[in-house]
Amino acid sequence: MKTFLKIYSCLIYGILVTVSSFAQGSTKEVNYEGLKVIIKRVPKEVVTASLFIRGGVSNINSDQQGIEPLALSLAVQGGTKKLDKNAFSALADKLGTNFNSSASKDYSSITMTCLKENWSQSWDMFTDAILNPAMDEQEFGVIKQQMIAAAKQTDANPDAYLRKIATQQIFKGTVYEYMQNGTPETLEKITLPDVKNYYAKLLGKKKCYLVVVGDIDEKDLLDKMKNTLAKLPEGTLPPKPVLAGVTKPEINISDRSIATNYIAGSVNAPKYFSPDGPLFEFAMRILYDRYFVELRTKRSLSYAPAAIYNKSQINSPTALLYISTIDPKQSLEVMTDIINDIKKNGFTAKEVEDKKKEYLTTYYMTNEASTSQANMLGFCEASGDWRIFDAINSKIDNVKTEDLNHVFDKYMNNIAWTYLGKKEKVTEEDFKQPVATKEKLPASKVLKQKKE
Repeated sequence: MKTFLKIYSCLIYGILVTVSSFAQGSTKEVNYEGLKVIIKRVPKEVVTASLFIRGGVSNINSDQQGIEPLALSLAVQGGTKKLDKNAFSALADKLGTNFNSSASKDYSSITMTCLKENWSQSWDMFTDAILNPAMDEQEFGVIKQQMIAAAKQTDANPDAYLRKIATQQIFKGTVYEYMQNGTPETLEKITLPDVKNYYAKLLGKKKCYLVVVGDIDEKDLLDKMKNTLAKLPEGTLPPKPVLAGVTKPEINISDRSIATNYIAGSVNAPKYFSPDGPLFEFAMRILYDRYFVELRTKRSLSYAPAAIYNKSQINSPTALLYISTIDPKQSLEVMTDIINDIKKNGFTAKEVEDKKKEYLTTYYMTNEASTSQANMLGFCEASGDWRIFDAINSKIDNVKTEDLNHVFDKYMNNIAWTYLGKKEKVTEEDFKQPVATKEKLPASKVLKQKKE
């Protein structure tokens, strides 16, 4: 036992040292010829560079759903005007360099991760793919069919389909209703000329920003940008979406004959960069724990109940209350009762203190890799300011129990319930709403992080 405790103590100490050095990393912002560049110096042998494009679904119309990730995938997977797909892939394999792209409701990205020793060659490939993609007809057809298959799978998978109809329910009539990765119908109609025209207008200095994480020299990076990304056109800012989110209690029951019933409850949540954002995420993690203990461990109502802060919907975040169960009536009652108990009695001081340690350790360990840090910095910048990435430590350290109680009560009100399963298993009366608190809780004492 003593040996175990010594090993455990050393492990915890190692984690804390890692967290401390991680938090003290040097991050700075540079504006190079009109393009914002965020540079994080970390002592690693791996370097990640990500070009982020603001806008997401705000950049498209309903007929273009899926066109942006299709264009970005074609750029990084289809070769360049200098190197065809096979030559590009062979060189990437030789260097150990990875290229990928991703898309969300509010932004997209093209990312390159390489060994420090192969930084120069990998940068050349990265910028060549961005500025001079081959846009090959054959590769376009392959990627398009892959995306169509994935879109069809979304409707066949109950979990994925539940998320889809829940999002469409609360954002009906807005751009957030669009599927950023496309639908089978919209993807089928997109042609290669459509993609070429869209991509030619997509990239611009006002819409883009670059994030680089690794042990690289700033002057070397800016020298490399001079004849590459600095040549991007000025461009324009994307339009800002008008979104209402969950404005009133709602119930949407979709009848499907499946063994397990799927339930999602959507609640309006604060934006991540607001004073309430990190607090709300913290509160949702404690709610997640309570759901797990009560719904799974004690009652065996579900294998994986969840409570999640969906901050990735930057312009209109939501909280997701989720369960898959064979007993939806009892599950709904317990889920709502747990929320009401917190609204009435608040979180306990022990819950808060225990969660602080877990929250920070998980946060930093999850973002230990250079790619993860680049992704999180990019997300924070899209949310309002990349500085929140480094400020999260002090924000969580200063959290008080009354802060969490206030934020939870403030936002956990109207729930838009979405049900996918056997219709006869539920009635509309089963989908309850949280009770209103009788007494106004004290305001949060955590102040907004000021920009430096």
